[in-house]
Amino acid sequence: MKIVAIGGGELGDGDTLAIDKHIVALTGASWPNALFIPTASSDSADYAAIFSRIYGETLGCNVSVLNLLGDAPSHDQIAEKIHGADLIYVGGGNTLKLMRRWRKLGVDTLLMEAAARNTVLCGLSAGELCWFAYGHSDSMANYRPDDWDYIRVKCLGLLPFTACPHYDGEGRHTNFQAMIVRNGGIGIALDDCAAFEVHDDQYRIITSRDGAGAYRVTRVRGKAVQTPLAVQPAFQPLSSLF
Repeated sequence: MKIVAIGGGELGDGDTLAIDKHIVALTGASWPNALFIPTASSDSADYAAIFSRIYGETLGCNVSVLNLLGDAPSHDQIAEKIHGADLIYVGGGNTLKLMRRWRKLGVDTLLMEAAARNTVLCGLSAGELCWFAYGHSDSMANYRPDDWDYIRVKCLGLLPFTACPHYDGEGRHTNFQAMIVRNGGIGIALDDCAAFEVHDDQYRIITSRDGAGAYRVTRVRGKAVQTPLAVQPAFQPLSSLF
């Protein structure tokens, strides 16, 4: 299993380019097949164009896009695209919409199978959260813009943690820590331009910006405890996070 979950940053502005280059290299292919899934952004054509520019023109991938809203492809067509990808990048946006649609179409199962084949799985924001057990999500802002709060969205569960994106960029600290206190478990919080990279049962933190951080958040005696995770080249056992 290879996962690179990115906390945030503007893909089109090159904020995460160092991480994106690393993702492409992880495939081991000269001209990787890169599949972009923009469900969380309502299949945004503009977002797909940005991905094609960065991963296609700049990084030399063969880019394809999997749109799943409206008239969705057949299950066999979806499976063919996912099976043919060397890397699968999930775009940011509405995590709740993303997970509901994936489950309806069976995309969740196909992505779990891709993980077992060692396809490189990656993404940013909602595309970070989807690989974890749960995600700290602002999805309700899409449905109740004048009266919403962060919610805990059940995701794919490939990584047994609750994740939070944009930890430094959107002031999520207090709410995420309260979520961990309320629900327990281990939280992994990522700043913009920080990524949680996993190879099977090992992890490390990589960044594309000096100062971008990652944090482990836990509940101890009814209070949140936040511990920085070091940015370093060496991998560490996932088990050390428990």
